[in-house]
Amino acid sequence: MNILSNLLSQPAQNKPQKRQRRGIEIKSPREIEIMRQSGKIVATVLKEISELVKPGMTTADLDAHAEKRIREMDATPSFKGYHGFPGSICSSINNEVVHGIPSAKKVIRAGDVLKVDTGAYYQGFHGDSCITIAVGEVTPEAARLIRVAEEALFKGIEQVKAGNYLMDIAGAIEDHVKANKFSVVQDFTGHGVGRNLHEEPSVFNFRTREMPNVKLRAGMTLAIEPILNAGSKYTRTLSDRWTAVTVDNSLSAQFEHTVLVTETGYEILTDRSKV
Repeated sequence: MNILSNLLSQPAQNKPQKRQRRGIEIKSPREIEIMRQSGKIVATVLKEISELVKPGMTTADLDAHAEKRIREMDATPSFKGYHGFPGSICSSINNEVVHGIPSAKKVIRAGDVLKVDTGAYYQGFHGDSCITIAVGEVTPEAARLIRVAEEALFKGIEQVKAGNYLMDIAGAIEDHVKANKFSVVQDFTGHGVGRNLHEEPSVFNFRTREMPNVKLRAGMTLAIEPILNAGSKYTRTLSDRWTAVTVDNSLSAQFEHTVLVTETGYEILTDRSKV
């Protein structure tokens, strides 16, 4: 298992900052309010892209729209230039799992399963979210994969509240995915998010003893992002050193939200239904 195989889906090893415990930063009310705004920007862009995308467009078209809109809202794209990544979005199609590079040569076609992941950096804090879009009419298997991936995200989010643990999130996601006969990608994880795009802790989508089972505290902000494959859980990275694909060419789907831990539950900071 290669959890550290790509920097866009694993938390950076950051030096401890103020208000951190075990390397995990607890956001202040002022910082949370800023993250609400960065999350709203991300949610707005993804909602617009979901309404804009159609067969014949290229992933470069979507990337240009995302960058334009992020900057119009007084933010900067979190991904562009991050460890050399060239785009403002990750755009991954069908068997591409994560980190697809936007390109004018990559044409979106009817029936595609399109993952769009983006982030916005606003007044010192990041928002991060991903959606999977069924382009036109997709196969029944693809539609079910997309549905279960989104359900898995919310199964995980439902476990978020102060006093619960990271493995509560992981277990809820894993159980739902396995019950629906899909596989959980283990090469990439969710992460803390805030002052840095990737912070502690790693937010797994499956049960593991490889990392501490961190107790959730109010003020933590987590990017929860289950990635599901229709076939094998294993991935490989292409020669561009970014794009990860399924080893068996099966379809992949992903959803992600930036989520605030509260005393009684959670707040989704990248909620597209509120923009």
